[in-house]
Amino acid sequence: MASQSLTLVFLLLSSLPSLLLSQQPYEGILTTDCYKTHNSSSLLGYFCNAQPSCQSYLTFHSQPPFDSVTKISSLLVSDPSLLSQANSVAPSSTFPTNTKILIPVNCSCSGIHYQLNSSYRVINTDTALVVANNTFQGLSTCQAIMNQSLNGTDKMSALVGHEITIPLRCACPTENQTSYGVRYLLSYLVEWGDTISQISSRFGVDAQSMMDANQLTDTDILYPFTTLLIPFHRQPNITQLETPSPPPQPPPTAPPTNTGSSSNHAGLYAGIAVAAAAALLIAVLSVIYFIFKAKKKKKNNIIGSGKIIAPSDSDTFGFGTASSSTDKIQSEDMLSKISELGHALRVYKFEELQLATENFSYECLIEGSVYRGVFNGDAAAIKVVNRDVSREIEILKKINHFNLIKLSGIGYYQGQWFLVYEYAENGSLSNWILDRGGSKVLSWTQRTQIAVDVANGLSYLHGYTKPAYVHKDIKSSNILLDQTMRAKIANFGVARESEGSEGEFVLTKHIVGTKRYLAPEYLEHGLVSPKLDVYAFGVVMMEMITGKDALEAQREGSLVDVLTGEDQDATEGIGRFVDPLLGESYPVHLALEMARLIERCLRREAGSRPEMEEVAQDLVRIHAMSLIWQQP
Repeated sequence: MASQSLTLVFLLLSSLPSLLLSQQPYEGILTTDCYKTHNSSSLLGYFCNAQPSCQSYLTFHSQPPFDSVTKISSLLVSDPSLLSQANSVAPSSTFPTNTKILIPVNCSCSGIHYQLNSSYRVINTDTALVVANNTFQGLSTCQAIMNQSLNGTDKMSALVGHEITIPLRCACPTENQTSYGVRYLLSYLVEWGDTISQISSRFGVDAQSMMDANQLTDTDILYPFTTLLIPFHRQPNITQLETPSPPPQPPPTAPPTNTGSSSNHAGLYAGIAVAAAAALLIAVLSVIYFIFKAKKKKKNNIIGSGKIIAPSDSDTFGFGTASSSTDKIQSEDMLSKISELGHALRVYKFEELQLATENFSYECLIEGSVYRGVFNGDAAAIKVVNRDVSREIEILKKINHFNLIKLSGIGYYQGQWFLVYEYAENGSLSNWILDRGGSKVLSWTQRTQIAVDVANGLSYLHGYTKPAYVHKDIKSSNILLDQTMRAKIANFGVARESEGSEGEFVLTKHIVGTKRYLAPEYLEHGLVSPKLDVYAFGVVMMEMITGKDALEAQREGSLVDVLTGEDQDATEGIGRFVDPLLGESYPVHLALEMARLIERCLRREAGSRPEMEEVAQDLVRIHAMSLIWQQP
């Protein structure tokens, strides 16, 4: 009887989620369901176990204004000296945008959940989901923020200007994990396209132990703006974030035979014959391999710094992979479509592109994979693309507007596409906005003219093309400035046809873009309409007229306060305000009109935002009045 009772107790205990042995459930797509707590998941935080506290790690992507050791350590409650040491940089360093950062933190149990408490000052456009996904990039959840600081609601408007606590997602190893040598857990921010096998390979971690740590199977889907716990026996290092680790070498296997059995003695002589025939093949492949490896090593020295190097005539351009027969067929189909356009697009030979860019030299590199080329004395921008360009070609061949970047030609060579655009001498708008203390300063009238240009380009896309299009990736880095500082909208790689109403799409396939520019309905539900571009345009205008990154501008409080200054009487509608950052003055009455227009573009409800045509008309009037104001 006693033994039966013990067995019953054991079965009951084994059927419950043990706080000592259970791993952490992956939160998945539930992060967008802000009004349900889902207590069985880890939406409110990872569950505490036997360890009350521990050292753990987070990942983060540097984004202005959180792009330096000091600012990132302040946002994520990390020791600056440990953060700089973990990332092999000086304590005063600033990271390039989108650099992956390793964050060492102290994780503690609070109630039933592990967390790290960060402090955040609320701004007027905040929601719990926006703060969780945009500012903290998924290191918190809307449910955790609402539960911790908002009494279960999402009403942040009453807390504008106040600081609230943001619980960050961290965890300590369970006893079960510790018994297997796990000492640290990394809260890894899932990126687009991540899979369990890719992540385990990158960090050199057993895939099964990672799945166990998150209660996952190899068929489960990983979603962006979520965290995945990665178990480590030793402290993780920054190189594991930068370069994927090679997978373990498989054990040597015997050469395959036609019999299908390595133990079949009847296949022995056939195996010897195959081996003899393969010896010559192996020797030839070895020579090819070492030649390829030497070339790849030379090229990786450039790829590691975010640049690519052009090949010689005998090299394979790009990733060193010869184009397949399927790729060749697809390229021929694409070139066939281009030829149907007549003289609209020119098809360039690879030799012409090499000559125009001095064999894709460093001196011609503009940014990323974009090069400056010269054809018959005329400058052009040549973008190297390793993806399907058919959608972008289809859109660009249908549109023709001064404020939309023009595609003039295309080329293809061994798996790489080359898109030849008109050249914008003054680069992207983001370079001018964020060039603090430098020589790039935009006057008030230049800013209003750029705003008019972008609004006109979007108005054309939304209402004057057939079919109408939604750009979906409006941001300051996708707005280029020509020699006369006129704006051109670029990068139509994710644009899509507008169906005239908001449509719902799968999160993992359609949520693309830079988070701080994404409209709430798109970020939360995947709804796409022209109002998505209106919201992003409002963010760009805010950056442009304040001269600051949108997140930084919003942190300073009301946009009206930012533009007019505390010592100005905004109700007077007269005078000038001198922006201390850019040293440029604003006409207060026009700045207020611009602020009100921006606030309309940034309204949470898509239906309450204005159409781009209306925005363009308002901006034309503001710009005209600005020109009058500028005159002596």
